[in-house]
Amino acid sequence: MKTIEKSKVITVALAGNPNTGKSTIFNALTGGRAHVGNWPGVTVEKKEGYFKYNDQNFSVIDLPGTYSLTGYSVDERIARDFIVRKRPDVIVSVTDSTNLERNLYLLTSLLELGVNLILDLNMIDIFEERKGEIDINLIEKSLGIPVVLTSGLKNTGIEKLKDTIIKTVGNNQDHLKIDYGKDIEKAIENVELQLTGINSPYPRRFLALKILEGDIEIIEEVKRQGFDNAVKTGVYETSKLEKEFGFDPETEIIEKRYGLIQSIVRRSVYKPAYAEEKLSTSDKIDRILTNKWLGIPIFALMMWITFQLTFTLGDFFADSIDAFFGWFSGLSSGWLTEINAPSWISSFISDGIIGGVGSVVIFLPNIMILFLLLSFLEDVGYMARAAFVMDRIMHAIGLPGKSFISIILGFGCNVPAVMSTRTISSEKDRLLTILINPFISCSARLPVYLLFTGILFTKNQGLVVFSLYTLGILVAVLSAKLFKSTIPILKGPVSPLVMELPPYRIPSAGGVIIHMWERSSLFLKKAGTIIFAGVIVIWFLASFPLSAEYAGEASLAGQLGKFLAPVFKPAGFPFWQAAVALFFGIIAKEIVVGTFGTLFGGEGKLAAAIPVYFSQLSAYSFMVMSLLYIPCIASIGVIYRETNSWKWTAFSVLYSVLAGYLSAVLIYQIGSFLL
Repeated sequence: MKTIEKSKVITVALAGNPNTGKSTIFNALTGGRAHVGNWPGVTVEKKEGYFKYNDQNFSVIDLPGTYSLTGYSVDERIARDFIVRKRPDVIVSVTDSTNLERNLYLLTSLLELGVNLILDLNMIDIFEERKGEIDINLIEKSLGIPVVLTSGLKNTGIEKLKDTIIKTVGNNQDHLKIDYGKDIEKAIENVELQLTGINSPYPRRFLALKILEGDIEIIEEVKRQGFDNAVKTGVYETSKLEKEFGFDPETEIIEKRYGLIQSIVRRSVYKPAYAEEKLSTSDKIDRILTNKWLGIPIFALMMWITFQLTFTLGDFFADSIDAFFGWFSGLSSGWLTEINAPSWISSFISDGIIGGVGSVVIFLPNIMILFLLLSFLEDVGYMARAAFVMDRIMHAIGLPGKSFISIILGFGCNVPAVMSTRTISSEKDRLLTILINPFISCSARLPVYLLFTGILFTKNQGLVVFSLYTLGILVAVLSAKLFKSTIPILKGPVSPLVMELPPYRIPSAGGVIIHMWERSSLFLKKAGTIIFAGVIVIWFLASFPLSAEYAGEASLAGQLGKFLAPVFKPAGFPFWQAAVALFFGIIAKEIVVGTFGTLFGGEGKLAAAIPVYFSQLSAYSFMVMSLLYIPCIASIGVIYRETNSWKWTAFSVLYSVLAGYLSAVLIYQIGSFLL
């Protein structure tokens, strides 16, 4: 074994197709200890974790799931740039062993780059259950790289993978050279000659191939370095090959790669004939869940059950948290009185900090349960079916099926949902999806719903909240239809849905819990930072000037609210506290509840105050306003970064304010007329 400096941190990149279990391998290696941020320059999530093995420190980068390194999407460009420019010590190509022919295509591109590579044949437990056999020695000999068998779900083979990573550090693997046939090889050679002397981290043969494949990013990089002749030669050779083959050379290049893959798989993999019957289990389930007539009702039922469980299970824990914060607020207030602390300090701590933050944190159990259930549906493979089921409807309103994936993600948080639109190839479809996403009810609105439904709609809590989520989707759909028909830049055909439906799998409890905690912890961090700062500002406005009664009309908060309140009279909540809550809700939607908690003196007093100020109708109108009226600051920021346009960002903000206000007014006025 090679000697490695103990002080060196070995960088390991995980590459692979979507749905190969890459995330489970990442969690198995790092124990779920991950830092989540953004890749430099783009709002695409970057996950990095760490582990220690044999006294050696490792940094693990989970690259975005991609099918190739062609650079058509942001994900592909990120993966390729990181591999080539950052040069990680080892790249682990995580591959679904039950579907090697499709998964090994990415591996061929990695091999052509000449990177230090390990092939991880994951999901080996499923493959072996089907009585399949893999000759890993033959694969290693054919590809010239180490091969490891793992099951991320069952945590098997992970120690072997770690050991192989250490052994692979410092290896100089040869570039794989696929024989593309006499005509293409001659074209590659001619383009390579024009690239002599280029200063690029990419091998010249790889650059030549990408020029022939029409990779725009590679072509632009070559041009920037002044090698225009290489591009011109590539165009000429491509034209000549098209006449020769009758189709573009990229198709022939792809077929040659698959030819190599099929040759290796046929010689090294054995599948019994009856394995095909077992493979159809997912298909049998899909006959029901993706049925033309049953698919959508089943999806609606799944979501309804999810919300019902969220409230039924969450309320039990929420009551305990409520009791704790009530006890803690009283205890702190009493202690501060005993030590003769100024009344404003007592109010600041008990009413401001404990009352404000506590009124939001009380809903953490509901949010954790919601994320737990959504993570389970995602890991089991159902969420991909939801996008497939909704594809026809999405097309009917002018959106691609992939837009529904962003809508589903929006149930958690609109920020990653807007970021996820990068997978949509059409720029106009991507922009349209970004504009409608803020109407999807994220988890930040959930505390607002729970506050009002828990007090005024106790018998129909799940149904009322379900109706709000449905309303958000309906407004998004109608807005998409309106934008598509009236805004010229958004007109045109819808891009088709091209995605893989992974087989149904029993997810690991650890993986689901890690996903749930990653998302829920963001809520806690927000409660400890943005919401904390927000309630302090609100307490200050409610406490000053000192001559005014705390949270009274003469306070700064009262004066701000009185100025805004008349606007909301047609919507049924003309009192200043509601206006202040909505105003500060722009920072983060949870602050709406935190504001009420601060202004009304904590969770205990809040439960008594809500029925005094709100009827069921005005409460529903207020929840609709909270659902639609404006994206939070974080969402506004990410809309700008993804569109790179203040014009579209301002349009999104102004349109949502108008939609929220008009919807709340219509609901209250029509409801008042009918009731």
